[in-house]
Amino acid sequence: MSETLSQLTGTKSEIYQSLLPQIEALIGDEQDAVANMANISAALKEAFNFFWVGFYLVKNDELVLGPFQGPIACTRIQKGKGVCGTAWLNAEAIVVADVDAFPGHIACSSLSKSEIVIPLIKNNVVVGVLDVDSEHLNHFDQTDLEHLTNLCQWFSEKL
Repeated sequence: MSETLSQLTGTKSEIYQSLLPQIEALIGDEQDAVANMANISAALKEAFNFFWVGFYLVKNDELVLGPFQGPIACTRIQKGKGVCGTAWLNAEAIVVADVDAFPGHIACSSLSKSEIVIPLIKNNVVVGVLDVDSEHLNHFDQTDLEHLTNLCQWFSEKL
């Protein structure tokens, strides 16, 4: 596949349905996790114009910033802290309609208003998270949760 995305129009669900196979083809047999996370972040940012999209990886019992697209971000997050740390602790996805209402939210950028975090689980262990932020309140819904969860489950198998 070429390094361009095609047919990214329609409803949110239609865009995901078009995008996810393109991401799978883009990654193909590439084994480098950093390269793959970089392309996933770029593809999601390009398709949906999210404010921030990227990965945090578990290293030495903390989440460490990985490949991302968007403004600079927090470098390290403790387990159970903020949305990312809570998703890691509980090994479950979190959708936050208003980050200011989330107890202990870590504000890497005051422009972020809503967030979705999906854990990357390999062999029943959280090895990282996909974090997506929007500058709009209540931006993420069941469609995002379903499709991003499917993407993360698929991608976790490649890690």
